[in-house]
Amino acid sequence: MRALVISGGGSKGAFAGGVAQYLIKELKYKYDLFVGTSTGSLLITHLALSKTQKIKQIYTSVNQKSIFSNCPFIVKKERHGQQEIGINHFNVFRNILKGKKTFGESKNLRKLISNAISETEFEELKNGVKEVVVTVSNLSLNQVEYKSINDYSYNDFCDWIWISCNYTPFMSLVKKNGCEYADGGFGSMVPIEEAIKRGATTIDVIVLDTEVAHLNKMPSKNIFSLITNMHSYMADRIEKQNIRIGKYVASNNDAIINLYYTPTVLTTNSLIFNKEKMLQWWEQGFEFAKRKNIELNDLNELKDEGD
Repeated sequence: MRALVISGGGSKGAFAGGVAQYLIKELKYKYDLFVGTSTGSLLITHLALSKTQKIKQIYTSVNQKSIFSNCPFIVKKERHGQQEIGINHFNVFRNILKGKKTFGESKNLRKLISNAISETEFEELKNGVKEVVVTVSNLSLNQVEYKSINDYSYNDFCDWIWISCNYTPFMSLVKKNGCEYADGGFGSMVPIEEAIKRGATTIDVIVLDTEVAHLNKMPSKNIFSLITNMHSYMADRIEKQNIRIGKYVASNNDAIINLYYTPTVLTTNSLIFNKEKMLQWWEQGFEFAKRKNIELNDLNELKDEGD
């Protein structure tokens, strides 16, 4: 069984889309299982349907308004090659007055998911042989949960995709089935282990981060940049732990893992959705996957000649 696993990473998911497009359309890989966390959850339904052009058009066209019904920050001009965020005091104060538990709300993203995935597409997948699984964090029970398309109705599964992407406290905190849920990346950033547990023997894993740290973050300018830096630090630790555990589980189950890291730092703030940059990242992902597989083929040919 072959599986595709896509990590969390906000707007950097555009790079993952490009990699996946090459694997599915050019290498003709047939996946039985798709597992996504956060931004990965937004991609996998259409990838399972092989509708790479559709998800590319949708994914690279989003902006802050597509995601946030109440955006808690403003995007400032670039400094040192990177954009910064500032607090939108009016929107944050409005959320507090409404008794909300988060700085912002992402209800527009939930609408976008329903518009992007039709009930016909959902039923096609649910009645097919491929399994699509999204990762969510159950804050009430303090555990990670994996939601399979096979177990839910259309509206429920759209909810789980949305929940998987809710990067609290900037986005919505969702109460469902009596529990509070948030971004799947808070517990499982790269769900390799889950793919193996579900029977995968070959796993292509797209990690939306560089394999080795390449930069020091700029000092925090406000409470929002401090929180994003803290989240980024924790996510990095979770990611590395997930990959270590995944490799260990794979070695004990005779599974093969192919890792695709981003070759460069794409952005230091993945909550900023810039169409032009995301289109570039998608193309970069496609070219990176192409180059990586050509290099692997060359190495294999040299090895065969040596033998």
